Amino acid sequence: MNDRERIRQELTATPRVVDAVVDAVHAQVPAYAALDDRRLPEVRAIAAWALDRLLHLWATDGVLGPADLRRFRGIAAARAADGRPVQAVLRAYRVAATVIADEIAVCTPRPTAEDAFALTRMLLTALDTLAEEMAGTYEAANEDLAGDRGRALRLLLDDLIAGRHASIGALTGRAARLGVQLPDPYCLLVAEPVEPAEPSHPGQAAAPLAPAGAEIGPAVSGELADELLAALTGDGGAGASDVAALATVRGSRLVLLLPAGGEGGAPAALHERALRGCAISGESLERIAVAHRLAADALDTAPAHAHHPARLLTDGDAQVLALLAGRPATTPDQIARLLLGPLLSPGRRHLLDALTAYLDTGSANAAARRLGLHPQSLRYRLRRIGELTGRDPRDPWQRLTLDIARTIGH
Repeated sequence: MNDRERIRQELTATPRVVDAVVDAVHAQVPAYAALDDRRLPEVRAIAAWALDRLLHLWATDGVLGPADLRRFRGIAAARAADGRPVQAVLRAYRVAATVIADEIAVCTPRPTAEDAFALTRMLLTALDTLAEEMAGTYEAANEDLAGDRGRALRLLLDDLIAGRHASIGALTGRAARLGVQLPDPYCLLVAEPVEPAEPSHPGQAAAPLAPAGAEIGPAVSGELADELLAALTGDGGAGASDVAALATVRGSRLVLLLPAGGEGGAPAALHERALRGCAISGESLERIAVAHRLAADALDTAPAHAHHPARLLTDGDAQVLALLAGRPATTPDQIARLLLGPLLSPGRRHLLDALTAYLDTGSANAAARRLGLHPQSLRYRLRRIGELTGRDPRDPWQRLTLDIARTIGH
């Protein structure tokens, strides 16, 4: 076994070198500094593959082959889609090459001058080749995305809800290249077909429940997503230089990104199309993937009586359902503020007291007696609570969410 092959086996046998590459790229390349734990595994996998291939080329005096070039072109196309600049990607490879060279230099025994020259030649040649291949592919991928604007906008939303973006800067830059501005604040609406709760015919078995997150159900189409988007925005969505309103399909669900408040007509629009949905508007732009997961989980776990044709499930419903499932997505105080909001101000203490009495006693008459009020006064306060919170205390599901909020908020 020659020294180059011995060094190759030594460096690829431990994750230490890959860890050093990933740490250096994360620290030295700004576009990678913003990557979180969901996307770093991909960087690590690419680093491990590149380390193995480059050391193999060095050990065998080889050159990048067609399979290597196809792999690099695929990486470049993916980075064009997620908005990571090609200059940042190429810089990441240069940083990785430096780390690899440094690691080889301290191996024992040290490489000979001949081996060091061969390493330098191989790295320079490989970096030059992949720069040319990746830059060309990146430009072609960008042109393809820009040429089919509708598809590019759907891909943008797909990547947003999957968390495949390097940073807010890369995200807004990608949107700008498509001539749109992402809505901030925004509303993410996830909708699905309403399935009958009972068998349609006597003796017909009801469909089994799908596992949480499976998104298995009646098929939905991109055309239905576009139709719903048009119904809620009054047009086809994003026009040039407009704030974006985007739509896509994920499994058996429609996903729409709307400007905040754009969901106002959603209950009626969904009801007309035999759909039900959940709208999340309380998350920041960089957490659209979190908003999507909240909405999808809410649709997976909400009981049938939580859905009502006149309203959507909202942030509050989703947070309560996450809490009940043992996967709280925020703190109890934040859930209470989200659901009770206006009732927590000092000037509305009488309304919170009325709600508490009603929840404790179970009836307006009993609550009125406890507070020394006329029953009509208590009912007026319940209506006012519904107006302020968007939740009717007399509705079983909404009463439960209010009860949970006032309980955990104390």
